[in-house]
Amino acid sequence: MTRIILPHIALFLANTIYAINYLFAKDVMPDYITPTGFILLRVFGASLIFFIIHSFFVKEKIQKTDLFYIIICAIFGVVINMLCFFEGLNITTPINASLIMITTPLIVYLISCFLEKKERTLKRFVGVLFGLFGAGFLITNGSFSLSVNIGDLLIFFNAVSYALYLILIKSMMKKYHPITILKTIFLVGFIIVFPIAFTDVSDVKFSLMPIDIVLKLLFVIIFTTCVAYFFNIYAISRLRPSTVAFYIYLQPLLATAFSIFFGKDALTFIKITSALFIFIGVYFVIKREKI
Repeated sequence: MTRIILPHIALFLANTIYAINYLFAKDVMPDYITPTGFILLRVFGASLIFFIIHSFFVKEKIQKTDLFYIIICAIFGVVINMLCFFEGLNITTPINASLIMITTPLIVYLISCFLEKKERTLKRFVGVLFGLFGAGFLITNGSFSLSVNIGDLLIFFNAVSYALYLILIKSMMKKYHPITILKTIFLVGFIIVFPIAFTDVSDVKFSLMPIDIVLKLLFVIIFTTCVAYFFNIYAISRLRPSTVAFYIYLQPLLATAFSIFFGKDALTFIKITSALFIFIGVYFVIKREKI
């Protein structure tokens, strides 16, 4: 029973952390640090923490034959994922970002149809259409015109990248310890992001940051990057990717509650309508799967 419950507890905590992350990251950017600078701090902090943990508690290495595959996972799970998320969040709202992220189960299903020959049904096809309609309604601010919210579009690309990561990393989780995977993908991410973001970090005036901003920055680096990623990858090793993606439902609910409570965002007709279509779409896609 414990082996069944623990992955679900880990997913609940991970998505609660992610919900808080929408608000904290938004407070830090762009006044105190740029999105790319923020990402470099995240991947550096995560690489350091997981390297230390791995050195003391895990004694294994990634085989050379798997290294290229791990690099691909890192590109989708760390580099593209984070770049699109932070650049997008910087120019959109916490509620919009969290709503678009719950399209991940739809994207996981679509990709799985091609890569894993997942069952195709009319109900799931309708679910995908509902979800994509909701996302499109939000991204275009209800107009479905070519004029889109770039921030929302970047968050959608982030969701696509994260969905690919969930599917690709599954096979590696059957072969290696979660800490080994995390240490490696964040190290790869750091190597790729460093030349892009070093200048942004060097320009940051850390001594002038208010204490609350410093604490929020540390929360994102430690909890969002390390703790939440570990919880997610632990769950991925024991549950299906679509089950992991299901828990993203919590993010918009919690992010909306936190945003409204702290006066960071507000609900609108467009957001509520988009949420209904996205929730219905995801429900249709995952309804028959065991959670």
